[in-house]
Amino acid sequence: MHALLCLLALVLVPSSIGNPTLPPSNDVLPVHESRQTVPPGFVYVGPAPSDHTLKLRFALSQNDPNAIVDALYRVSDPTSSEYGQYLSKTEVEQLVTPKPAAADAVKAWLQENNFTGTALTPAGDWVGFEIPVHQANSFFSANFSVFVHGRTKTQVVRTMAYSLPVSLQGHVDLVHPTTSFPNPSFGREVNGIGLQQPSLHAMKRTDARIANRDLSSKCTNITNPECLQALYSIPSTPATNTDNRLGVVGFFGNSVSYSWVKQFLLTYRPDVDPSTNFTVDSVDGGVNEQDGSDSSSEGSLDIEYTVGLATNVPVVYVYSGMIGDFDGYLDIVNQLLGEENPPQVLSTSYATEESSFSFALTDKVCKQYAQLGARGTSILFASGDSAAGCPVGNDTSYQVLFPSNCPFVTSVGGTASFEPEEAWQGSGGGFSNYFSRPAYQDAAVENFFAQYGDTNADKYNHSGRAYPDISAKADDYVIYAAGFTRIFGTSASTPVTASVIALLNDRLASAGKPPLGFLNPWLYSKGAGALTDIVEGYSNITCGGTTPPRGFPALKGWDPVTGLGTPNFDKLVAVLGL
Repeated sequence: MHALLCLLALVLVPSSIGNPTLPPSNDVLPVHESRQTVPPGFVYVGPAPSDHTLKLRFALSQNDPNAIVDALYRVSDPTSSEYGQYLSKTEVEQLVTPKPAAADAVKAWLQENNFTGTALTPAGDWVGFEIPVHQANSFFSANFSVFVHGRTKTQVVRTMAYSLPVSLQGHVDLVHPTTSFPNPSFGREVNGIGLQQPSLHAMKRTDARIANRDLSSKCTNITNPECLQALYSIPSTPATNTDNRLGVVGFFGNSVSYSWVKQFLLTYRPDVDPSTNFTVDSVDGGVNEQDGSDSSSEGSLDIEYTVGLATNVPVVYVYSGMIGDFDGYLDIVNQLLGEENPPQVLSTSYATEESSFSFALTDKVCKQYAQLGARGTSILFASGDSAAGCPVGNDTSYQVLFPSNCPFVTSVGGTASFEPEEAWQGSGGGFSNYFSRPAYQDAAVENFFAQYGDTNADKYNHSGRAYPDISAKADDYVIYAAGFTRIFGTSASTPVTASVIALLNDRLASAGKPPLGFLNPWLYSKGAGALTDIVEGYSNITCGGTTPPRGFPALKGWDPVTGLGTPNFDKLVAVLGL
């Protein structure tokens, strides 16, 4: 991204047409991927400088692209004879290794054209290389151009279409980055996650309900570790297994101050050694700066509510040096796949619109998550803070977020209040337009539709992967970030839920049992009975103009606001037979 800052100066007068042209049709090179319009917010500037270097990636074709998915379900389904028998690093790599013909074809093409290829994954299913624009345009029948995002001034080089050389056809699934554009806010916050409440349609509460609350509750005034421990029966006793780790993802601009975490512990966990902290796993040159220049509320929230809640569980901050592009997610999961012992839980509080990226690209990274899940890692993502959302340039359809749309991860929604909890009005949720509903959630989702009917049925994909899967409190959090600050969002509920899972894994390890791994098949079967069903409230957001408020209600059973409900540690321990 930073290398592109000078591009506008290198491009001549912006095109008066205002739109890029598709590459000319070529009978020999059929179009492999294309898009018809520039994403909302981006403006075409002009052709990219011919000598500008592109860092492209090939996704190589595999013998059986669904082999890893099949393996994931075998080790994650409680009814399977292989449940909990997670694959080794080598076993996963064997399943996703590219076809020999694909590897040979890519190697030959790179060598013939004097490019140096670099394997970006242990299995070699992603290969990176650098190429100047003029050669990329020629080889891929493309028109790489400069685009700028009006609000953020983010500059990118993309093409509206590309083709594959004949020798690579059938061997390369896609080339990236080409037709997929970044979300300019990607990597800093998720539709308002963590920083403030979005512009939500006000939720009405009766004075009687407020008056009837127990004002002596630990959650009366704020949400802090003591409140969450009481609400979800989370133990304060220290975990004992040092090999059981909890990973927290952060992106450039979200450094976490060690001194801030110490102050948080001194204030809200005086029973914990204040020197308790976290380690850093750097991705793409990410540096967790301590000079305050890029410390953030988001990073502080994620770490303070893992270190401060998953008592004595080793926490690792997986910190990326990237911002604003899909590559950050891809590089994080690929780096973890390259580690012999990745964290058993991974919490991420970032997301972007599903439509930001092509299905082919999204499917690729979702299957990278399947690889990590098959090795025993529980992968959790925040469901978003804008309820049913306000997709840019779309006044009718509800918004869908990536990576919560991926069937192989666990999406975490948000609740509000206490005694009882109710749906937090900003809690993101919905139905994917890319992925069909997985079998593990068929019964739960059909139960929702039996109650909800066909209300607003034209605004979402009834048969799509439904999310969130689970939820936790998302309101009134207090963090320490150069001072005490209130914060809201599913980027609060996500590290809290991840902490619960990490503590359950500690109990499992002490009993000589494997970690929970990919959670969803278990959650939608055995685990559901240990969750507190949220049946009050709704998600709701007004997108402006004459558009009516949009959202979903919390109903009995699963719903696209709170999922299956909120965790109760003691009940989950009992279900696990511990």
